[in-house]
Amino acid sequence: MINYIIQLLLFQTLFLAVYDLFLQKETFFKWNRIYLLATPILSFIIPLLRFEGIQKSVPQNYIVYMPEVVLNPQIYIEKSVSLETGFNIFPIIFYVGIALFTIIFLVRLTIILKLILTNKKIKNDNYTLIVLTKKQSAFSFFNYIFINSHLLKNQDLQIIQHELVHCKQKHTLDLLYFELLKIVLWFNPLVYVYQKRITLLHEYISDAEVVKESDKQTYFNKLLAEAFNVENISFINQFFKHSLIKKRIVMITKEKSQKMKQLKYLLIAPLLLGMLVYSSCTDELNDELLEMETVLSQSNDYSQGKYFDFEVGKTYVGNSILIGRYLDINEYTSKEKELHNKFNNLDGSFFDYIVILDENNERVNWLRPKSKIGSNEVDWEYVEGEPVPFALIENVPIFPGCEGTQEELKTCLQENITNHISANFNSDLAKGLGLMKGKI
Repeated sequence: MINYIIQLLLFQTLFLAVYDLFLQKETFFKWNRIYLLATPILSFIIPLLRFEGIQKSVPQNYIVYMPEVVLNPQIYIEKSVSLETGFNIFPIIFYVGIALFTIIFLVRLTIILKLILTNKKIKNDNYTLIVLTKKQSAFSFFNYIFINSHLLKNQDLQIIQHELVHCKQKHTLDLLYFELLKIVLWFNPLVYVYQKRITLLHEYISDAEVVKESDKQTYFNKLLAEAFNVENISFINQFFKHSLIKKRIVMITKEKSQKMKQLKYLLIAPLLLGMLVYSSCTDELNDELLEMETVLSQSNDYSQGKYFDFEVGKTYVGNSILIGRYLDINEYTSKEKELHNKFNNLDGSFFDYIVILDENNERVNWLRPKSKIGSNEVDWEYVEGEPVPFALIENVPIFPGCEGTQEELKTCLQENITNHISANFNSDLAKGLGLMKGKI
């Protein structure tokens, strides 16, 4: 999940960078609106996509570095085999944040509904005017246009025309769309940036429509002459927002962009390709870790002293001896070396990562639990009649030629027995006996 969120934030940052650098100052307002509405959704979808063709087309030496953004797999594994059941506060914070921002949204929505119900209404064919007496505001919400009474008396029709464009083009739906994203991704600052960009774009669109039927100079004067106490509500279209007035005037005076500049939108093609390459290559390693995490989360818990043997796909976890040839570290692929370093070179790791070439010349990833002898990390008690896990034998048998510590003797014994079985036993006989593959 954390890997997914990291990719989501990264992709949204890249999309916004392209918009700010190349598209924001152009007058292709409709295309920009589509871009701002579509790219947040693409940021959600792209991390979920994985194309094997892209994985195979990328040189292996490049794939090595892409998993670096993946959350340390040791954290995944230790979470599953933790000696103590920890209290994870992050899901609680996440849902509390959603609840809080939902309440804020509902409060602001209630303010709008209260204004509609308590003020004078003037109905027209396509919209309804809400005449405000106390608030010096001008804004719209769906087909409701809120305007101060003194503006209505002065017949400031340009303000009404401006807000009517918001109503006709359903700009409120855009803002509510980002309000929903703000609730779900309340921790993501980029959603707020997106909403500011599209709010300004809405003003550009409405200004462009109004100045088609009126004098630009008069419209400028109208923007500069009035000052309003605008509502602090992010999902309404405000006629006057002081921070946007200068940008709106600059855009009104700007000449229409040449059609040739629409080619800038082609920049999204290499950007999308790069994102797909990134997500496809990182997901390969992430899937491997998730597969291992799934195995470790089974009911037989290593942390409770219950040793287990599971096989999922080509990932094996357990202490039983596997049939096959132990590969040297130099024979590992780049991804396998990455996993080896993650599991074997960290202090406090619960597992050794080993790669075996089985009887069918297929590679098997083996997570072998390390021995916890001499520590109180594993609380295992012998029950008469049950087998003793090999990892708990203090004085292991010594295979001829093996030397070193107890751990080294165990590893040497397992490797030699495995090689002997692989060379002298027909493992295909197990199929006819209904035995699980790779186990004796």
